[in-house]
Formats: sequence, C-alpha cells, structure tokens
Amino acid sequence: MILVNRAVSTASLDNVAWFSRIRTMNRKIHSTVSSSSSKPNSVRIQRPRSEVDSNPGPANGASETLVYTRRKKLKQEKDSQLRGLPDIEDFAFKKNTSRSSSKRSTETNITVASTKTAGRPTETNITVTSAKTAGNSPENWVQVLEGIRQMRSSGDAPVDSMGCDKAGSFLPPTERRFVVLLGSLLSSQTKDQVNNAAIHRLHQNGLLTPEAIDKADESTIKELIYPVGFYTRKATYMKKIAKICLERYNGDIPSSLDDLLALPGIGPKMAHLILHIAWNDVQGICVDTHVHRICNRLGWVSRPGTKQKTSTPEETRVALQQWLPKEEWVAINPLLVGFGQTVCTPLRPRCEACSVAKLCPAAFKEASSPSSKLKKSKRSKEL
Repeated sequence: MILVNRAVSTASLDNVAWFSRIRTMNRKIHSTVSSSSSKPNSVRIQRPRSEVDSNPGPANGASETLVYTRRKKLKQEKDSQLRGLPDIEDFAFKKNTSRSSSKRSTETNITVASTKTAGRPTETNITVTSAKTAGNSPENWVQVLEGIRQMRSSGDAPVDSMGCDKAGSFLPPTERRFVVLLGSLLSSQTKDQVNNAAIHRLHQNGLLTPEAIDKADESTIKELIYPVGFYTRKATYMKKIAKICLERYNGDIPSSLDDLLALPGIGPKMAHLILHIAWNDVQGICVDTHVHRICNRLGWVSRPGTKQKTSTPEETRVALQQWLPKEEWVAINPLLVGFGQTVCTPLRPRCEACSVAKLCPAAFKEASSPSSKLKKSKRSKEL
C-alpha cells in the first residue's frame, strides 16, 4: 500500500512540473510581445531563488520571472492602431478644376503629418489649406457676354456717342486728359446727355484747361454745368482739382491710381475710367450703377462668403475682377452701360427684347415698376 501511494504522488509531481513548464513558456511569450510595444503593457516580478526552490516549478537552477500581461488593454491598443490614420510622414490630396473659358483653377491641399514621441501615443496633425487663384466664373457667362455684344452692335446707346471717352477728342493730349478728368467728375449721378452738354458749354466759354478753371469764378462754373447732379459741390471740386494739377503736375493730371484717388470728388470708378482713357493703364474695372445693377441681375457677383447681391459698385468691382479675364476689363464698362441704357434699364427692363433672357436669373422678375404694381393691387381689391 505504501509503495502504491508513493508511485501515485511521484506521478502527480511530474504532472505539476510539466504544467508549470508550459505556464512559464506562455508567460515568456507574452513578455516578449509586450516588451516590443512603446508603452509598457506588463508587470514583471522577480522572485528570489529560495522562494522558487520551495515551490514546484522548472528545475533551471535560476530565479523565475513572473509576467502578468494586461491582455485586455493590449487588445484595445491594437484596435486603436487599426482604426487610426496610417503611419506616414506626408500625404497630399490635390483637386484641380479647370475651366477652358476663364483658364483658372481651384486647388485644395490636405497635409497629414504623423509624429511620435517616446512613451506617448501617436499624434496626428491634419492641416487643410484651400488656395484660390481666382474666383469661379459664373455659368454661361461667355454666351451671355456674346449675346450682349450682338445686341449692342448697333451702337445706338448714349454712351456710344457721348461717353467720357469722347470728351475732348479734338484737343492735344495734355488738354484732352484734363477734359477726361472733368468729364469723369461730372458724370457721377448724371446722364451722358446732360454731362456731354455741360462739357460743350464749358468749351464754348473757354473753360477746359486747368488755368482757365483756376481763374474762373465758382458761380460761373455752377451756371455752366447745371443741371449736372450735385453741380454746386462739383464746381468746388473743379476749382480744387485745377489748382492741384497746376501746382503738382505742371498742368497735367496724375498718372497713378493713388494720386487720382487723392483728388477731391474722385472715387474708384472714376479713377479707373480716367486711367483707361487718359493713360491707357488698366488696373481695374470701371463699375458704375449700370454695371453694378446688371452684374447682380445676371448673378455674376455676390458678397464675399455669401450668395447675396453686392451692395455697392466697389463690391461689384472687386467680385467681378475675381473671375473676369483682364482682356475684358476695359470693354465691359461701355458694353454694359449701353446695355443698361437701352435694354436692361433700371425700371421696367425690356426682358422680352433681350436675347439672353433665358440665361438671366432675374429675367421677367422686375418687369413692372412699383407704381404699376400698386395700381394692379388696387384693381384686384376693387374687383
């Protein structure tokens, strides 16, 4: 009986030793996997030799290292690595949209940078940069512009025969530039017919040079330019401009945009127009009330970052220059001004006579004036 019990106990001890070896090997494998990661995922406990000898285990004659692996956390970290962005230094995505008509494109750059620091998880910085070389041109603008050119080919608008570019065409270059300056100043809030008649009266009285304007009485100038809009204020401006031209420019006019804008009564619209006509210098589009109104009706311009209409001619100029090719900057003013004088008028525009009405978002929406709408509403109430 004693021999049998000893044999059984010896066999059980062998089994325990065998399972202990397998457990130790598994722990060493987990220890190797966890040590390869940047963040410690295990806890090592060093046991003294005496403690190892007192417990059944591998007979290796050395101390044993017990490794307790955080299996759940290791799995979470692996899942997060799979869900994260790829470990790359630079990633660029470019999207180019080109238009054959305006020859401009919009480019979007996306840069993804991955950085690592010891003992910290991976950090990813994403920088998105949107670069616009110019604004997107409106749809069908080439067809619309060509249609307006065809409608304007007859040249029957007042601007064609009495515009500022016709003022003083019979004079020498220096004198003509001064007349162009005067004509541009008087044209604000004034019809071309009225402006042309005022320039003609000044010419008849010999008041088309800076010397003559400087010597003339302001009251005389008022009488000659009446009924030009704001004629009293403009007469004062004419006297001041004449003195500046004599003192600073030797009787000529300024040749730069900034110097023109420094003159009393000269705004961006007039300054660009003067540069076009007098100096053949194109630095911007001349936008008056006609160009401002028609561009908004056609949906060619909008306020920055919105789809709302521009509120001033200067906003229209900036928006229009974002996409309109520069070779059209000079022609667009007389083209749209004449179109606004004959077809696309401020009140009751002639949409039925417009060949591009099908491409105009505002077509037939402003066909009646406020007074006619009021009459229609009264008739409907009476019925």
